[in-house]
Amino acid sequence: MVGLDESGGNGGPRAEREPCFILSPWKRSHSTSQTTVDSREVKNFQALAHTWWDECGKFAPLHSMNDLRVPFIRDNLLKTSATHHPGKPLSGMKILDIGCGGGLLTEPLGRLGASVVGIDPVDENVKIAQHHKSFDPVLDGRIQYRVCSLEDTVDESAESFDAVVASEVVEHVNNLEMFIQCCYQVLKPGGSLFITTINKTQLSYALGIVFAERIAGIVPKGTHTWEKFVSPEKLESILEPNMVCRLKLWQE
Repeated sequence: MVGLDESGGNGGPRAEREPCFILSPWKRSHSTSQTTVDSREVKNFQALAHTWWDECGKFAPLHSMNDLRVPFIRDNLLKTSATHHPGKPLSGMKILDIGCGGGLLTEPLGRLGASVVGIDPVDENVKIAQHHKSFDPVLDGRIQYRVCSLEDTVDESAESFDAVVASEVVEHVNNLEMFIQCCYQVLKPGGSLFITTINKTQLSYALGIVFAERIAGIVPKGTHTWEKFVSPEKLESILEPNMVCRLKLWQE
């Protein structure tokens, strides 16, 4: 399983990334006493919340990635639907955007016609997302934001979503296995899971941490922890043994 998108943003480092698209009905219970939220990560993102919509700021790489990840999600979801609506190709689909931050990916999915629920454990992130959504009346009936963890959503919304998106999230969570299990529990049978993350290699350490954080200051120090980066093989080992799925990897 190898899929790398060697892309950065606004002249930044070309960090190795691993996007994948999976269809699977895997279900497994989880313990509500555990959490996938890392409190240290929450503090990091609280400090950055006001910069989400600055296209030249700390989240510039995520703005640039939308040129790749939005069409990737759209095109693969269209393959699962027999009905297409001109101008609103994802109309009728319900999507969960995990770790939505300020809504950088949530909004374009909503503009494609999808009903999107963006969740984030950082209250400041959701406030920024709500505020920015208010500038586009079209999004008012299509996007909902919630301050909560993924496991909270499992309790409320089991088998509710046509697609789950976890973009640049898995490298920030605790208990990756539990996180993936929760993703499948909120999917409808046959639903689609989209994951993008930084590959765990020496190159990603050199570019994503040493250069981006310590030398160039493109992102604040401590934004990433290399030990939490996920290789394609690691993600595959979690995904495949417990399910029957179609796996599609995107390589740039």
